[in-house]
Amino acid sequence: MEFIAKATAVVGGAVALLRRVGAPSHQAMGASPQIPDARKQGIMTLKMPVAQGWKNGHVPTCAPGLKVNAFASGLEHPRWIEVLPNGDVLVAESKEQAGPPKTLMDHAAQATMRRAKAIGVSANRVTLWRDADGDGVAEIREVFVENQNQPFGMALIGSRFYLGNTDGIVVFDYTPDATSLTGTGQKLVDFKPHGHWTRSLIVSPDGTKIYAGVGSLSNIGDQGMEAEQGRAAIWELDVETGAARIFASGLRNAVGMAWEPTTGALWTVVNERDGLGDETPPDYLTSVQEGGFYGWPYCYWGDTVDDRVTQDAALVARAIKPDYALGGHTASLGLCWMPAGTLPGFGDGMVIGQHGSWNRSKLSGYKLIFVPFENGAPSGAPRDILSGFLSDDEKIAYGRPVGVTLGADKKSLLMADDVGDIIWRVTGA
Repeated sequence: MEFIAKATAVVGGAVALLRRVGAPSHQAMGASPQIPDARKQGIMTLKMPVAQGWKNGHVPTCAPGLKVNAFASGLEHPRWIEVLPNGDVLVAESKEQAGPPKTLMDHAAQATMRRAKAIGVSANRVTLWRDADGDGVAEIREVFVENQNQPFGMALIGSRFYLGNTDGIVVFDYTPDATSLTGTGQKLVDFKPHGHWTRSLIVSPDGTKIYAGVGSLSNIGDQGMEAEQGRAAIWELDVETGAARIFASGLRNAVGMAWEPTTGALWTVVNERDGLGDETPPDYLTSVQEGGFYGWPYCYWGDTVDDRVTQDAALVARAIKPDYALGGHTASLGLCWMPAGTLPGFGDGMVIGQHGSWNRSKLSGYKLIFVPFENGAPSGAPRDILSGFLSDDEKIAYGRPVGVTLGADKKSLLMADDVGDIIWRVTGA
């Protein structure tokens, strides 16, 4: 497997280098992005840095006026964070578990992903971290719940704790200040596993609904659309009745979600399709309309048709154009609303954890960024909060940003780094 990984790196590097010729010099960003015409790749560009982690006091680079410290370390592929009312911090530790490779490309991709720590044996647990002395570093660690199936999103409503496993939503009884859950939980909703496996959760402001992101099985419906039924969507669960339905669809891989307080709209970040070029199409941040269709797999950025897919003209005609482009293949996963005053120098806006690309000639993402908002909509260019996760030669990843949320003090951000195996805490300097 190591030989395949090294061979893939050599071949992939050569292909990526060739594809830099004529590659776009700008990122497709903002409300009116310049999206290059599609350039079908045939053989996918496969370029991913080797996961190294942080050594010898090396930490991410902060924006001016900020500082960063490790709130928790020694985790096993931390992906998502939930802060409880008492200030305890829950972290989902899980990893993609690859199925048997079917093609040479599958072998190559899996070998590369293992070197990047993106796939492997999953810890399948949620750990609880408590900063009892308030110094910004957790000194208490407990196993909150274990033996789950690739756990990811978490939500607490009263005395009920909801967990988004890859195969569905499970609910447990929760006692305030408890450091662990008891019992096996009750399955409420079934989701199809595999493919884009993460299942993020967010509670409606009135506490009556839970929304869950369920990504596609494949890149562009490669195994047929029947296999994609119930996927590439955001689901809605009625907490009282248990009724579940698709709230919005055509979202290839909607992960992080957040409520925008001015309009009350639900927003999400979406990972778009591969194989059409470095900036085509861009990942995006968008508000989500009930019953809305956002194009996947038939089209992107509104009605731009992907001619690799057997078309559905009616769906293309009703496809909603996203609100804000985030650049091609940035793998924007984490999302939270950050009110003005949380960090010095930053107003209202969305914070986005960009896990980082693999399907482009020059890597993108690998940052924690901020998109300013005014009157319920993005209002300017993104700003870096944390960077420096990638070496200058793009060969080494010190870390990769994933989930992000406000700290319990409302004056900090917590961000999961699944290569560094750290939860970073960002505050004013």
